[in-house]
Amino acid sequence: MAIHFDLNDLQAFRAVAELGNFRRAAETVHLSQPAFSRRIDKLEQALGVRLLERSTRRVSLTTVGRDFARKVSQLLDELDGTLLGLRGIAPTRLGEVTVACVPSTVYYHLSTVIRRYREAYPKIRVRVLDASANDALAAVVRGEADFGLNFMGSQEPDIDFITLAEERFVAACRRDHPLARRRRVSWADLAGHDFITVSKASGNRLLIDQALAGVPGRPEAMYEAQHVTTLLGLVEAGLGVAAVPSMAMPGKDHPLLASVPLDTPVVTRKVGLIRRRGRPLTPAAQQLFDVFLATREAARRPRRRSV
Repeated sequence: MAIHFDLNDLQAFRAVAELGNFRRAAETVHLSQPAFSRRIDKLEQALGVRLLERSTRRVSLTTVGRDFARKVSQLLDELDGTLLGLRGIAPTRLGEVTVACVPSTVYYHLSTVIRRYREAYPKIRVRVLDASANDALAAVVRGEADFGLNFMGSQEPDIDFITLAEERFVAACRRDHPLARRRRVSWADLAGHDFITVSKASGNRLLIDQALAGVPGRPEAMYEAQHVTTLLGLVEAGLGVAAVPSMAMPGKDHPLLASVPLDTPVVTRKVGLIRRRGRPLTPAAQQLFDVFLATREAARRPRRRSV
């Protein structure tokens, strides 16, 4: 079969497959919209199949197009990884890294690491798959993400789990809430206030339920949501208090939210990097992986006291 398309045609197709919009996809590959449309038409004619369904408002993939998009993405990622490996990761080189993570790690940990990574490699695009613990783990297992940031995966036979931190759950409340003045609170203390919790589908809820099994006076939920970040929004709105991982909390200078250590019992979780065992990362992904490890080591170093 003669090949009547080139790498640029494949890159154009991947752009429209990801964005679902001809105008934005054309901008991504620096083409006018008519020129972009001609590239897609050329690719479809060369393959002899329809890859996209077009309407006046949207673009969607056909069944063949969805399968082809997945294979094209893998092909281009492998090619880009090969080129990066040959030439090193130059700051001007365009590449992509996909990280699957639980939402509670995004605001005050993942965002800091990505900022440091971008300073060194400003042309590398980072895709964040923020999902439940199970879904983030599955994305790494299926190869949809280069690696992940999760508190699940340490027991999986095909996953390497590298611990970054062991963190405790804390009480999240507004600064004007009575509990905010306490040095610590118990789970039973939370029962006297409107309690906000994640749903039973959450991995955090599973950790809490296991730790509090048989504990008397545990709080009953008044409000329930899917993600820890949503809990913090409800707390900030003054609807109650919540128990969240300390990594999800903002710093001490936050104007509205306060964090109070929770005990009786102390509930902890281990957060770590997860990657497929025996599968090397692309050079770009390895560099981001290494930034996570460097951040962990920096956090472990004792701070010098000022004199």
